[in-house]
Amino acid sequence: MKLLAIAMLLAAANAFAHSHEKGDLLVRHPWSRATPPGAKVAAGYMEIRNSGKRPDRLIGASTPLAGKVEMHVTGHHEGVARMREVRVFEIPAGQRVEMRPGGSHLMLVDLVRPLARGERIPLTLRFEAAGELVVEMEVQDLGARHPRH
Repeated sequence: MKLLAIAMLLAAANAFAHSHEKGDLLVRHPWSRATPPGAKVAAGYMEIRNSGKRPDRLIGASTPLAGKVEMHVTGHHEGVARMREVRVFEIPAGQRVEMRPGGSHLMLVDLVRPLARGERIPLTLRFEAAGELVVEMEVQDLGARHPRH
């Protein structure tokens, strides 16, 4: 019985370990896809929840594995998906922002090496009010459409 309780606690801790908190912000399941050899870009995805009464803004990000990190949104115009860079992601009070394939995302530009499935990539998120938060992006399969836990 004691062993079962310990195993359940470890499983719960492991599941929560892929969420990161700072103040009123909770970053859930940051992830990316594996990249083929020679790839110079990768995308980063996550959910950011703001449980506070005031909005915040994601104003930047960085990782030692890329020359820079850009923030992008994807829109559709006349049936064609177009990506454009934005300066901030608004995180409204009491709401969440989801970055996912085909939508808003972070673009890791000038990768220093390919990303391999199973590794965790350090990523520093800079918020206007909450400050910096270091998270780990879990690298999924090359064609993944959502994080696997």
